[in-house]
Amino acid sequence: MLNQDRQIYINVPKIDSADINRALPVLYLLDGENHFHILSAYIEYLAHWKIIPPIIVVGIVSADRVKDLTPTNSLINFDGKVDSNYKTSGGNEQFFNFIQKELMPYIEANYQTSPFKIFAGHSFGGLTAIYCMLMHPDMFDAYIAISPSLWFGNKYVLRLAEQKLPDLSKMDKKIFYSVGNEDGTFRDDLLKFDQLFKNDSLKAFEHEYKYYPSEDHMTEPIPAYYDALRFVYKNWTYNKTK
Repeated sequence: MLNQDRQIYINVPKIDSADINRALPVLYLLDGENHFHILSAYIEYLAHWKIIPPIIVVGIVSADRVKDLTPTNSLINFDGKVDSNYKTSGGNEQFFNFIQKELMPYIEANYQTSPFKIFAGHSFGGLTAIYCMLMHPDMFDAYIAISPSLWFGNKYVLRLAEQKLPDLSKMDKKIFYSVGNEDGTFRDDLLKFDQLFKNDSLKAFEHEYKYYPSEDHMTEPIPAYYDALRFVYKNWTYNKTK
């Protein structure tokens, strides 16, 4: 699909002997090189204490992050200036095609997976997670968007959310989204996104917004990914037969 080799990190958590035949949910993680080890460690710890189920983590490394993790072409950077580094932007759809038609079949053929899938990302990765939920909600069951770059493309995804979110009101989906004490419009944009869930038709949509005033853009994923896992599995209870 992408006509290039991709580096993928895979962590299969330790399984108790009683659960050896358990099919495991899968978390597909963007910017795998940055957050794979943190999320894998959280999952190992929480699953050991039966707080969440064991989860396979698939960390995806982008050869061209701007291309893979943006929904539309825009040369305007965070500072509002034309930036030639953004000339490849707008490759989300091709990237989703790779995940759905190449990566997921590979994981499902080689590991004992359950149908439940989570999509998680930070910054441009968070933007990609929200865009995927809006345009391809059936690809995943839960979405995690840490400090999503909703500023990108003249707030393209934020405007899209206003149109698309009501269509998801009847779907059994979950989304966790968060922001730290960050420069620019990160928090204002996410508050506008959160406000969309106040719509009567979306009150049943399972969502959680968190603000981390003591964290900046690069430290926020550390507490946020932990809280996101707890949110996704807040109603989960351990059952030896499932």
